[in-house]
Amino acid sequence: MKQIHTQFHLAIPVTDLEASRQFYRDVLGGHEGRSTDNFIDFNFYGHHLVLHIAPQSYDRTPAMFESKFHNEKVIVPHFGLNLDRQTWGDMAERIKTQNYPFFDPPHVRMAGMPGEHATMFVVDPSGNALEFKAFKNHDEVFSKIFDPKTKDLSSLETVVADASYQA
Repeated sequence: MKQIHTQFHLAIPVTDLEASRQFYRDVLGGHEGRSTDNFIDFNFYGHHLVLHIAPQSYDRTPAMFESKFHNEKVIVPHFGLNLDRQTWGDMAERIKTQNYPFFDPPHVRMAGMPGEHATMFVVDPSGNALEFKAFKNHDEVFSKIFDPKTKDLSSLETVVADASYQA
């Protein structure tokens, strides 16, 4: 069977290419690839991130809003990475050491429940929001059903097969 190599690609607008280069390279730990006066490629923890300089006419008025997620507010839109706990901790420490402000400082969400994860948000110099997570159990990233009463975590297939389930 042919193995398919997948890699997420994201291109985002930035208003200051040099400030963005410093942020993604020095603060977040990305590895710079090709670049011109108009863009910078980054190997962003194995994914392809491209920063494109936005024209001066680009309206960068944040169209962000806060959404409820397990009784916490999260900023939308955002992008980010699910990291292992060591890499996540190293990144949090690097952000602190560089005196870069957190939009939402490092903390644990859903403590003691399936899907428990450490999280933190930062906003880059151009206003793009990023979230970094480290799941206690990475197998719970794509869990579909969570029962807050029993704290049971089930796949959709299990729920469909279980005739006793009541939504």
